[in-house]
Amino acid sequence: MRTTIRTAVLALIAAAAIGVETADAQRGRGGGRGFNLPPLLMETDAFPDGGIVPEMYAGRGGVQPGFTFSNAPEDTVSYAIIFHDIDVAFGGGTDDVLHWIAWNIPVEAGGIPEGGLPDGAVEGANIMGQNAYFGPGAPAGPRYHHYVFELYALNEMLDLPASAGRADLLEAMAGKVVAKSAYVGRYRGGE
Repeated sequence: MRTTIRTAVLALIAAAAIGVETADAQRGRGGGRGFNLPPLLMETDAFPDGGIVPEMYAGRGGVQPGFTFSNAPEDTVSYAIIFHDIDVAFGGGTDDVLHWIAWNIPVEAGGIPEGGLPDGAVEGANIMGQNAYFGPGAPAGPRYHHYVFELYALNEMLDLPASAGRADLLEAMAGKVVAKSAYVGRYRGGE
């Protein structure tokens, strides 16, 4: 029942967003963006989109997977990534587990290498208060957790200190996002 309601709500939100985008496009607003452009893509050889995250990328000692980015709009200057476990909420709130954030990834880099970031990129503070990649760590159990790498194409670099967290990053990105993509991995302990 909960999954059905969640799916229905997400479908309504998506339909509303499509309606607004279509209406804006018909009125000549929206900067020509939206459904007329190829989607921003992020890809990795580490695991398939929606697939199981291998152990080498999991836990505190896990290696950050590498990604390639393509189809960014022409005005893209930099990228930002937010990596989080969407299946956990803390203290009755809406915050989930933030595993990693990074920004100011230069568009010229075309992505991020495995285990690191291109020159100029900045890592922010994760849930552990560390400026580092923190791999999936869901406990053993009957179901997988869903880990989402959200990629944002931005039309400028961000002026944020390395101590910034997710809320700071989202605030700094406001009005600068020109495209977005996501890549999902599933993980549970004991595999």
